[in-house]
Amino acid sequence: MLKYGPSIIALAAATPALAQTADTPADPRPAGDIIVTASRSGDGVPAGRLGASVTVIDGAALDRRQTRFVSDILRDVPGLAISRTGASGSLTQVRVRGSEANHVLVLVDGIEVADPFQGEYDLGGLLADPAARIEVLRGQQSSLYGSDAIGGVIHYITLSGREAPGYSARIEGGSFGTIAGSARAAGASETFDYAVSGSYYGTKGYATARGGTRDVGSENAGATAKFGWTPAENFRLGGVLRYSYSDADNNDSEYDTASPRFGYTIDSPGVHVTNESFYGLLSAELTALDGRWVTALSGQFADTTRKGLTSFGLSYGDKGRRYKGSLTSSLRFGNDAVQHRLTGAVDVEREDFRSLTPFSFQGRRHTDNIGLVGQYELVAGELSLGGSLRHDDNDRFDDSTTWRVQGSYRLPTGTRLRGAYGTGVKNPGYFELFGYVDGRYIGNPNLRPEKSEGWEGGIEQSFGASDWATLGATWFDAVLTDEIFTTYPPPSFEATPANRTTKSKQHGIEVFASARPIPELAFDLAYTWVASKEDGVREIRRPRHVASVNTTLFSADRRFSGTLTLRYNGQQIDAAYTDPSYVPVIVSLKDYVLMNLGAEYRVRPGVTLFGRVENILDADYEEVFSTVGAGRSAYAGVRLSF
Repeated sequence: MLKYGPSIIALAAATPALAQTADTPADPRPAGDIIVTASRSGDGVPAGRLGASVTVIDGAALDRRQTRFVSDILRDVPGLAISRTGASGSLTQVRVRGSEANHVLVLVDGIEVADPFQGEYDLGGLLADPAARIEVLRGQQSSLYGSDAIGGVIHYITLSGREAPGYSARIEGGSFGTIAGSARAAGASETFDYAVSGSYYGTKGYATARGGTRDVGSENAGATAKFGWTPAENFRLGGVLRYSYSDADNNDSEYDTASPRFGYTIDSPGVHVTNESFYGLLSAELTALDGRWVTALSGQFADTTRKGLTSFGLSYGDKGRRYKGSLTSSLRFGNDAVQHRLTGAVDVEREDFRSLTPFSFQGRRHTDNIGLVGQYELVAGELSLGGSLRHDDNDRFDDSTTWRVQGSYRLPTGTRLRGAYGTGVKNPGYFELFGYVDGRYIGNPNLRPEKSEGWEGGIEQSFGASDWATLGATWFDAVLTDEIFTTYPPPSFEATPANRTTKSKQHGIEVFASARPIPELAFDLAYTWVASKEDGVREIRRPRHVASVNTTLFSADRRFSGTLTLRYNGQQIDAAYTDPSYVPVIVSLKDYVLMNLGAEYRVRPGVTLFGRVENILDADYEEVFSTVGAGRSAYAGVRLSF
């Protein structure tokens, strides 16, 4: 898992949316969502035909909830639990269906963005772009994507110039000395489309240590360039370049064993973490047989550098690179009544990593992997079936084979039944294998990959000819073997990872409801109950109950909209390193409710005023032991578009 410098032990354990002009609220009766993440074919799959659980957050929802960090709106997705270790921009982890934070694969515009050194992606610095959508696919997806996708896949997609043309800019300010803004330019011709966007979020922050006075702030910036060129009807080139940077203040834990606050978060002047990343993807797609046969070749890279700094200089750091090439070929055949799709893919990947931490092993290491994927999809009327199989040949770990089957059937009553069964795998990260912190942590190069197997069954009910309301519930159950955990062997009690010989289990219920009873009103509700136990013991940072409700009111002329958001995070446990032996003590964190209210008003075409108040009730809460959450805050700004 991702960890911060001297606090490393304390933190361990732990069809695309329709284009809208930037100042016009979207129609609250959206068309059916098309999911690109659920198939390796490259074609979209209607969400209503998937056996898997999927949630789509479109650009309109991002705008209405005035989302600045992607992790904030992920709190409204069933099955997800979010924990942030400080103020905006700090290390942010997501756990899907009770799995670990490094068990979810994060894609940005099709690029794998996890830090190869840490083995997971820090969502803390992912700013929301001006025009984007999010697909969250839950359940074991390793048969499509390989390692990391035990809990599911989160795919953040920026819209192309053809999907959302135009120019826009936004500026806002507010509490905690916050200044934020974004700009976007996008357009399309007959054969070419482009989209260039950039976002910035800077805040002086607030005191995150219990009883502390040091404000913990951050600066975050991101930029994306996306293009597509179609020189012929059957050939297309596409590319993405992305850059992100964050510099986030951080508080360490007290390590003076004589202090009564030993193990608690304390003010740590000068301590901060920088994270700089470059990503790129280039793809070529050729179609034949009247569009029924599609072959795509792509190459991508990720380059990440993380540094933990103090007033004395570099405390720790790491650098990771990933190079990946993929060849995919998909063939559709059948008739109007029965349609088949066969897809084959080859993924060739190298991960390269090294530590920058002083007095630790600084040599460069790498891991090579070749993945072979086969997928079959069937649509016959209201019946949809699918299966996928993947074999990974890895030069560091044992080869693995993963699989998944799923199905969906919609009855004439508007009732849809669906289910899925699959397996997943997660390879150890570099830090778990070779990491070293003098006297506190030592890696284990003999670790084995973690393996998961699980199933889900769901039912959904739609109402009305236009599906003005939909209710759904899903039961899921998974078993994890060879789980990597932290042990503290005597006599030194230095933390070191190992594989469990027992099973870890996760099961629970996800519920959602979406209703648009009249054009001026929209409701979205999500609830999750999850029980996650490691070797029979409840796991940390997984609240049993998580819920959210979003209610949006539109004026008849669409010039005004207001959204009230309620987010409930149930009681959870965490690991507190308050024992001088560094063996964690389990503590309880109380439940809390966050209430946010946002509104916007279109003054004239192209000019929109907006504002929001977050944590209206000024709830006192902690997502991580002894790290205080933000109090009541307010923000306002203006958005321009043309």
